[in-house]
Amino acid sequence: MGMVGAGQLARMTCQAAIGLGVRVRVLASAATDSAAQVCVDTRVGDHRSIEDLLALASGCDAVTFDHEHVPGPQLDALEKAAVPIHPSGSALRYAQDKLAMRRRLGELDVPCPRFAPVTRLADVTNFAERCGWPVVLKAARGGYDGKGVWVCESAEQAARVLAHGVSLLAEEYVAFDAELAALVARSPFGQGAAYPVVQTVQRDGICREVLAPAPGLPLRLARAAQSLALRIAAELDVTGLLAVELFQIDGRLLVNELAMRPHNCGHWTIEGARTSQFEQHLRAVLDLPLGAPELVAPQVVMANVLGGDDGDMLARLHHVMAADPALKVHLYGKRATPGRKIGHVTALGSDLAELRDRAASAAGYLRWGNPKEAATPSPAAAAAPDPAAARSLPDSASAPSARDAT
Repeated sequence: MGMVGAGQLARMTCQAAIGLGVRVRVLASAATDSAAQVCVDTRVGDHRSIEDLLALASGCDAVTFDHEHVPGPQLDALEKAAVPIHPSGSALRYAQDKLAMRRRLGELDVPCPRFAPVTRLADVTNFAERCGWPVVLKAARGGYDGKGVWVCESAEQAARVLAHGVSLLAEEYVAFDAELAALVARSPFGQGAAYPVVQTVQRDGICREVLAPAPGLPLRLARAAQSLALRIAAELDVTGLLAVELFQIDGRLLVNELAMRPHNCGHWTIEGARTSQFEQHLRAVLDLPLGAPELVAPQVVMANVLGGDDGDMLARLHHVMAADPALKVHLYGKRATPGRKIGHVTALGSDLAELRDRAASAAGYLRWGNPKEAATPSPAAAAAPDPAAARSLPDSASAPSARDAT
């Protein structure tokens, strides 16, 4: 199997491939990329180069993606060369282009926040008159982890975002009760599998925790989220994994984002599910029977490890492993820069509060040398929007790096 991109998702997919006897070839932008450090068959090249993509695909039974940044014309060229890519270019378009995704989901009567394409300040103010301030402005292409998303309280803030010159859409600000994620898999044969719905806890636009299953989620909504994700996968003809990020609000669900690949919301599955999301993605892409997605413990908590002020993480790993031998620590081989996702820790058990404290303590110690991130709020409080964080406005709209896709 060929994989375009060599970030941590490709790295963990390579690990899952070993047990299945699947050989993986990755297209890395540099020999130091996360997956390039562990994958024997690494090609260094550019995901925008059709020549590099065709070289990657040569001899592969299927090609899939570590990120969603391969341009449409290059995807078309791969398909014209009879390269089996999963998901297809026509499906991947809806993960690449938020405006196209919103329009298509609207055609399918999938509940989403109200939105509108905007090019001028008048477009934004007209939208605000209908939906109210604040208004969420999103880059139509390329955003993730809070990049390319601006919560604007006023026309003045919106004008600053418009000055970046990127293609934008406006969305209504949703005061949600919780952020959820429904992760499903679908094979070319049409078989589907749905993981338990999880709650994601975001701070500063970055996912900090994943709680599996989502605490306090009514069974009716959990089943509705799984069914909705499977329906979207079928309607968009997604093959491989599909992560559907959702807002829970007043007993209903709104679709926020789509990702067609392994996703940060599913890292807990490595130890916490019968079949990890990475093995499941391999099975789906290669059209093998899908694995069981059930939990192996009553509760699983995953906490992301972010880079701190120094890169001395391995020196702290010893203490984390000694203090809590039952924790599972995954480091991605990435340079530790402030705020960058460089690993995650997973805790399994039955006491959600205890698991959250253990996972956050370990993540905080790995980042800072002390467990200062251990004081996490309750699930309900964690889900509430932080107005102070929401009102912060980046100074620039930098293009995201494909290496950091979550």
